[in-house]
Amino acid sequence: MKARVIAMYLPQFYPFKENDEWWGKGFTEWTNVGKAKPLFPGHYQPRVPADLGYYDLRLPIIREQQAQLAREAGIEGFMYWHYWFGHGKTLLTEVFDEVLHSGKPDFPFCLGWGNHDWSRRTWNSSAQTHKDMMLMKQEYPGEEDIISHFYHVLPAFKDKRYITVDGKPIFMIYDPFHLKDATLYMELWRKLALENGLRGIHFVALVGGWEEYCQKALNLGFDAVAPQNRWYAEYKVQGYLWRMISIKWNQKFPRFSPLNKFKYKNIIKYLYNDNDKLENGYPILLPNFDRSARGGKRAEIFYGSTPELFKQHVLQGLEYVKAKQPEHRILFLQSWNEWAEGNYMEPDLKFGHGYLDALRECIVER
Repeated sequence: MKARVIAMYLPQFYPFKENDEWWGKGFTEWTNVGKAKPLFPGHYQPRVPADLGYYDLRLPIIREQQAQLAREAGIEGFMYWHYWFGHGKTLLTEVFDEVLHSGKPDFPFCLGWGNHDWSRRTWNSSAQTHKDMMLMKQEYPGEEDIISHFYHVLPAFKDKRYITVDGKPIFMIYDPFHLKDATLYMELWRKLALENGLRGIHFVALVGGWEEYCQKALNLGFDAVAPQNRWYAEYKVQGYLWRMISIKWNQKFPRFSPLNKFKYKNIIKYLYNDNDKLENGYPILLPNFDRSARGGKRAEIFYGSTPELFKQHVLQGLEYVKAKQPEHRILFLQSWNEWAEGNYMEPDLKFGHGYLDALRECIVER
């Protein structure tokens, strides 16, 4: 086994009540994707899907086709983003609930908890001031809610398709340091898991920022870390001082700020660090990143990504995991379908199956 590639999956591509209220009737992520415009010569926008079109994730045939494309490329399964805001409030549950209850597609999965506030900048980062900036606040009401959350996801943990590490279901947490009483949360869930016939929970912290943050997350009790080194790479490319100046300038004078853009071929040199070599460090594969469909001129933009460069990035990631036990050779792929962030694997009109083919060549054919 070369690696276990798990692709992050955004279940946002269908209209639902709250989005209708916040953004207008029928809003989905495709709304942002379709209206994106190029911001400089050669900027690849808008991005147009190919094989699957502007799909609606409520359609089972689309989910089956996604699974087939992923399977052929060597992806082990999808990590569906899961949104629990406390007090039993959830959003974007319909797609995963249908996958769970229908048993289809017959393709492995796990869950990642997107434990962050939803503000108008979540889906539209060009928003600056608005009397209703906060859309949905992430809350942690206490022990009773922790228990309710566990039992909400327990049917998924018990599904035969659920992805495990060392026999324990994987559960990623998007912001480990935002999670109130993280140690208590994990201890309670591990206890409840044992009481419900599971071997435990394998908690993975998605960690951005500086290298030492990974150890901080492990000290909280996480079983593993997925180092998200995108910001570190930007500092390395742009220089720490200038990066700090540009961030502050962008915050104060967004209309007059230079574009926050980086060449992909320069960024990928710094997307791994020593934490990715840890037995419980799971590197992240990043085919590209371009948030301008949501944020316009205020967005982070990587440009010049190609399947050939992505292949180099994947091969480097494989070097970081090859000495680990087969069970722990995990590479998280960010992402399967984050179209408005420009990091996706699904076919588009420009590259077709290029990124899928590059991954398959590294994972399946070598």
